[in-house]
Amino acid sequence: MSQETADEAGRAAGSGRSVRALDEVDRRILDELVRDGRTSVRTLAERIHISRTNAYARVERLVRDGVITGFRAQVAPEAAGLGTSAYMALTIEQNTWREVSAELARVRYVEHVALLSGEHDVLALVRAPDNAALRDVVLDRVQRIAGVLSTRSWLVFEEFGGTQSPWQ
Repeated sequence: MSQETADEAGRAAGSGRSVRALDEVDRRILDELVRDGRTSVRTLAERIHISRTNAYARVERLVRDGVITGFRAQVAPEAAGLGTSAYMALTIEQNTWREVSAELARVRYVEHVALLSGEHDVLALVRAPDNAALRDVVLDRVQRIAGVLSTRSWLVFEEFGGTQSPWQ
């Protein structure tokens, strides 16, 4: 592999600095932490058969390099009182992504937002207590954001996570 190719492969997305490519041990660490972010370094080291010092250093490097961006609890939306979920596609005016995304970040019940290519410009996941709250999010909050031209919503009837980790 040429130095130029290696530099491109290791470039952190948007950061302007190079990071080391993930090896098999890094991927195993990520797989274990995605399954259980509360896993101790000692348990992590035992599961992937490396020393605790090595496991600690690798986790620290993955955090420092921005590969691991945080540790959080996974919440069951319905059990937490958010019984209605929907995906909402937005069509926005050209060049308003920054302003629209900043406003969407302040809308209660909007869990995730992505900029897209294709028919719609933005896709948002909304988790609300009920249909009335979902209606308020769509009609009273999102459709009033400057730059939003239209919205289209799809109710989620059931959902599940994939069974295959990309880190295995």
